Amino acid sequence: MAELSDQERDEVVAAIRQGRTLPARYRASLFDDALETELIWPGKTSEVERVVLPFQSIEHIDEPRAETVIQPTLFSMDNLTGRQVGGWTNKLIWGDNKLILSSLANGPIRKQIDEAGGLKLVYIDPPFDVGADFSIEAEIGGEDVTKAPSVVEQVAYRDTWGHGANSYSAMMWERVQLIHNLLHSDGILLIHCDYRTTAIIRMIGDQIFGSENYRNEIVWSYRTGGAGRGSALPRKHDVIHVWAKNSERKINSLTERQYLDKPFMGSKVDGEGRNYVDTIMRDVLEGVINVVNDDNTVSTISVRPVLNLSSERLGYPTQKPEGLLQILLKVFAPDDGVIADFFCGSGTTVSVAEKMGCKWIAADLGRFAVHTTRKRLIGDQRALAAEDKPYRAFEILNLGSYERQYFAGVDLTLPEDQRQADSIQRKEQFLNLVLSAYGAQRSEQLPVFHGVKENAVVFVGALDAPVTQDELRKALSAAKSHGITRLDVLGFEFEMGIKPAMAEEAKEEGMTLTLRYIPNDVFDKRAIAKKQVKFFDVGYVEVQIRQEKSGPVEVSLTDFGVFYAQDDAESAAMGLSKGAERVVIDGGQVVRISKDKKGIISKEVLTKTWADWIDYWSVDFDFGSQKEIVVSEQDGKSLESWTGRYIFENQWQDFRTRAKRTIKTVSAPHSYDTPGEYKIAVKVVDVFGNDTTKVIKFRVK
Repeated sequence: MAELSDQERDEVVAAIRQGRTLPARYRASLFDDALETELIWPGKTSEVERVVLPFQSIEHIDEPRAETVIQPTLFSMDNLTGRQVGGWTNKLIWGDNKLILSSLANGPIRKQIDEAGGLKLVYIDPPFDVGADFSIEAEIGGEDVTKAPSVVEQVAYRDTWGHGANSYSAMMWERVQLIHNLLHSDGILLIHCDYRTTAIIRMIGDQIFGSENYRNEIVWSYRTGGAGRGSALPRKHDVIHVWAKNSERKINSLTERQYLDKPFMGSKVDGEGRNYVDTIMRDVLEGVINVVNDDNTVSTISVRPVLNLSSERLGYPTQKPEGLLQILLKVFAPDDGVIADFFCGSGTTVSVAEKMGCKWIAADLGRFAVHTTRKRLIGDQRALAAEDKPYRAFEILNLGSYERQYFAGVDLTLPEDQRQADSIQRKEQFLNLVLSAYGAQRSEQLPVFHGVKENAVVFVGALDAPVTQDELRKALSAAKSHGITRLDVLGFEFEMGIKPAMAEEAKEEGMTLTLRYIPNDVFDKRAIAKKQVKFFDVGYVEVQIRQEKSGPVEVSLTDFGVFYAQDDAESAAMGLSKGAERVVIDGGQVVRISKDKKGIISKEVLTKTWADWIDYWSVDFDFGSQKEIVVSEQDGKSLESWTGRYIFENQWQDFRTRAKRTIKTVSAPHSYDTPGEYKIAVKVVDVFGNDTTKVIKFRVK
């Protein structure tokens, strides 16, 4: 043991007397057992999330367009419909990646991953800029507007950087452990970072994977940006750290043989006596490999052209070039197995994986990121189908009501009946959170309602179920009987298509009905205390379905409404300097506010039609044909149960891209094999990534 100074001894004694944890720096001095180098921060714990939440399947996509003729592929497609009928389905997951990773690693989907060859490669590009702005630029009515990050994204970012390197280290420590657990024994992890976090990431990865399994420090250099400011040299590269779970894991060659007519300096001879040299592959689109080591591993990569000038740019602030991912996947992608990105952003990793024919999983906390990735992958499907190349279906998953129950503290490991009882016990706490965030007061004088706000009564929907039309009618009836003319209904989900009809019913009775979504932000008390939680009105969509005689069916959009208020127009106008202008979102409209040199304020509404708000829409012509089945584990057994919902089978869609700003409002014709009554579901996604769905019954001739 090393000698301690008198001051150090006094500090150790004081810590023991006060019952405090001994500072980590004294471990080597006080204990004989050998210690390894370890990254330590205040509050470090060995605990890792183990919860298993069932995944809900929200949408299934495997036909780029209904009017496109799709040939059978090696992924077992139905020859008549183009539907994938077997094998692995790629997965796009919306939610907290800690809960997603834990549920994948310890839940029933782990078996699907193993049957697909196991998770063989994970690339992640976690946030590493403590001052990053995660706002998104969106175009509405021909004008660029800024979408502020959601509160749940802001909270996640605050949790990541709230205590600087300490909270970032804690976030990454747990997620890297979960990834290590989920990886196949032949798996590889790549973590993209920059000068701010590279040392932290290296230490965390070495501790979890073992320093002996560290493979590479890849330097991705870029030719532009990073100008020096007098106090430092230009910062013109990022770093990608690479670990293998198994030291025997081989990587793919980046060299190819070039045969020569005669021996040359440094040439070799193969088994047939032919002269050749190993040359670096140059067929990677947009990419250049600068250095290949003797052991055939990449040291430095540069990618051109500048992404800002590229057709790839999707407006995502942390987006990386496809060329970079093409090189990485060429080197590290397995012959079989699954590739994953749990901070997928705009979906570059899985887009490249799709084009290379790889199986994939993508996840992100942001709804807009998942929507952006969905559009990108549908575009990839269309391009592959047009070239008669194979592609796989993908499904959109989330943890839905199970994630909300987890946030509310419900013990999801309990059997169903006990879990329901636990949920009921926690209902009061849940109601208080929601009402506090909404600015309402709890009220028990009117049994049907949960609170009051100004002159309105407030009804709060269930934690784990949508608000139904029956619930709304009962609430309206109760309000009317008490002479109340305003009813605010808050819900995490609403039964499809209830907005216009129920609002009109209420209006005819002389009442005002407001339906608003409860955001997941209500589970963060800090967001409530700072009054950051926003409740947005439920949007509505109106559609018309047409069929000429017994011919094909067409679906038309006839109206769409949203009620966003990201800014206050009056406050924005007051804050403008003379000669300045600003574009704001207020009351469901995009408004340009200008102040001339005389100080006169003018306003111009930029959203000319309801269609300006639509970014994407799709149709399921036979909604209800696929039940949503969740798989859970109880007593070591997998149990399948129907949620009461149906999966949206995406059979036709149209959407805007940065290159194509127009959008159709009439679907392609769809033919039915059998006449009868069908349910047709229409899903509309607005420019901020929020969706509204309507279901209509229609009798096909």
